[in-house]
Amino acid sequence: MNRKRISTLLALTLCFSAVAQEQEIRIFSHRGGRMEFDENTLEAFQASADAGYRGFETDIRITRDGVLVIAHDATLERCTNGTGVLEEKTLKEIKALDTKGGHKMITLDEFLRFLRPLKGLYVEFELKTSPDLYPDEKLYPYVEKVYKAVMAAKPADAEYIFTSSDYRGLRYLQQKHPDVDLLLITGRPLDDETIRLCKAMGIRRVGATMDGTSRKAVRDAHKAGLAVSLWPGHSVEDLMLGAYLGADYLCTDKPIEYMKFAAEKAPWLKVKY
Repeated sequence: MNRKRISTLLALTLCFSAVAQEQEIRIFSHRGGRMEFDENTLEAFQASADAGYRGFETDIRITRDGVLVIAHDATLERCTNGTGVLEEKTLKEIKALDTKGGHKMITLDEFLRFLRPLKGLYVEFELKTSPDLYPDEKLYPYVEKVYKAVMAAKPADAEYIFTSSDYRGLRYLQQKHPDVDLLLITGRPLDDETIRLCKAMGIRRVGATMDGTSRKAVRDAHKAGLAVSLWPGHSVEDLMLGAYLGADYLCTDKPIEYMKFAAEKAPWLKVKY
């Protein structure tokens, strides 16, 4: 660790210690820890679980033949040895591919089976939709299918959250399943406009970028009854910044590094994994 990084961490530590928060921070493994493992694979999720994580985030798409699969990107090139658009492939074609780490892509059902025996889960299921690949006539059956699969497999003690940056899917879930737990993702820092939007939509959770987010914005969100999840989670500096800002939830692409740092360098943090 270089001197500049050490200085940054010390400064964040001092700032946080001076304004120590009461709430516990829930840290969850983003795509299974994409900067430490082969993202969105069973092996990645298992490695995070073996380390003690019970908080996860993943992404859901649908194949041409109607099977829900776990994948972040619409195109296959970045993460696999395949080419083209995932939504244009059949499950058989998807299962024939290898990820860049030499593993297989998994279906939503396989991910849910992995989760089933774990206790105290917090899981964010992101609806990876866009108007071009998911026009309304395709979007609504897809969202309903995701909802039914997830909720049918939900353990009694789990928090299962449906997330998206596409308002359409969240609105559909609100209308059809009013008790559903939703989180609105924004690529912007948390601000008054996003807080007002969440309140207007009746959504009680927001996920925003920590860069540019202020402690005041997080406090205002809390006053409005919103739980705040911040990203990205690329470094332990992000962990300390998110804690200082007062986040309720933090994603991490480095789950093992986060856990080790919190235990060894910041034991005063109240963290739940």
